Amino acid sequence: QVQLVESGGGLVQPGGSLRLACEVSGSTFARLTMNWYRQAPGKEREWVATITGTNRDTLYKDSVKGRFTASRDDGKNTVYLQMDSLQPADTALYYCNAFQYWGQGTQVSVSS
Repeated sequence: QVQLVESGGGLVQPGGSLRLACEVSGSTFARLTMNWYRQAPGKEREWVATITGTNRDTLYKDSVKGRFTASRDDGKNTVYLQMDSLQPADTALYYCNAFQYWGQGTQVSVSS
């Protein structure tokens, strides 16, 4: 059973930064492709970023390119999402995902 636990959300002003973390247990983490998704109130869940296992290739949703950075620490079984230059449109519940497994989400709110 794979378990994912997100942390690091919070309230930040526009232009601010947050770093989300997702700790994974129950699987061979180093081989997992990890994804970040988000869901804003009243909207569908959307994909945000992906980081692959072996090669650590990254992919990003167009609206976050250049502002968000995905990384991973295989020694800690943890994947990160560094979010800079945050905008109100980034307000959402952020989830990490691997295959059919999801975390519980961590809330990011961007407001002045």
